[in-house]
Amino acid sequence: MDKPYRRRDLLGIRELTEADIRGILDTAENFREINAREIKKVPTLRGKTVINLFFENSTRTRTSFELAAKRLSADAVNISVSSSSVSKGETLVDTALNLDAMQPDCIVVRHGSAGVPHQLAKVSRAAVVNAGDGANEHPTQALLDAMTIREHKKKIQGLEVAIVGDILHSRVARSNIHLLTKLGAKVRVAGPGTLVPKDFEFFIDAGGGDERSLQVCPHVEDAIQGADVVMILRIQRERQDSAYFPTLREYAVHYGLTNDRLDLAKKDAIVLHPGPMNRGIEIASEVADSSRSLILDQVKYGVAVRMAVLYLATGGSAN
Repeated sequence: MDKPYRRRDLLGIRELTEADIRGILDTAENFREINAREIKKVPTLRGKTVINLFFENSTRTRTSFELAAKRLSADAVNISVSSSSVSKGETLVDTALNLDAMQPDCIVVRHGSAGVPHQLAKVSRAAVVNAGDGANEHPTQALLDAMTIREHKKKIQGLEVAIVGDILHSRVARSNIHLLTKLGAKVRVAGPGTLVPKDFEFFIDAGGGDERSLQVCPHVEDAIQGADVVMILRIQRERQDSAYFPTLREYAVHYGLTNDRLDLAKKDAIVLHPGPMNRGIEIASEVADSSRSLILDQVKYGVAVRMAVLYLATGGSAN
């Protein structure tokens, strides 16, 4: 029998069990209904304080965490690096200790360096939630992607999922590969040879899938062929320190998701993208705006997932 979710921090998908993941998703299902009400608020986290500490720009993630906290009646405090003492030279640990002294219940952190949420979790008495750390992980994005898939496919086990684009720099790819293989999906990845890691041992966790759950394809078309889900990744130009492909135009021609490429997938295949989109580069507008695209559904389910994460991180029990 599955054990209930009992973790305080959410630092990555890699350390979660299959039962943990299902517990978060099932809890998110219960919160989803709140977002469809006329009055989108419940007193579940009244008296709790959530600090959103973002060292990187964000629209969807930061806004949905703030909405999630407020819809649960928690007090949400937003801090950006430009308005924090870090801009005056304060160390990250000192920032964490000062915030901890104010006794928040949860700190949601996004940072450009891998491992920062893990560092904060070591010194903070508050629960720490990783909202994206460098090219390492983005656990709540993978969870909302899984919720989107499960809502539309009614399952994840046995599905064939293509992940296409800048795999090397993508924390979304890493978290999704961990999650999807743990839940029994088969994942195929493809992209420019310079943007696909050569060693995939990092991606397969002993508690999840095995090497047969993940396949590296030489061509985008091979990954998309027969897929149930096609996940397109943004080119992470802000994390690239050299030229990984000749031009954006050539990238669009050889790797972008067009209707012709999508036709290689199953007829009922769905399209996901974590955003923000570079229309006409990694995804054609006619695909992004088609009935097969669930990009806005991902944003919608993101609020419910983050409500579940905040609720569980501050002591709630999984359903």
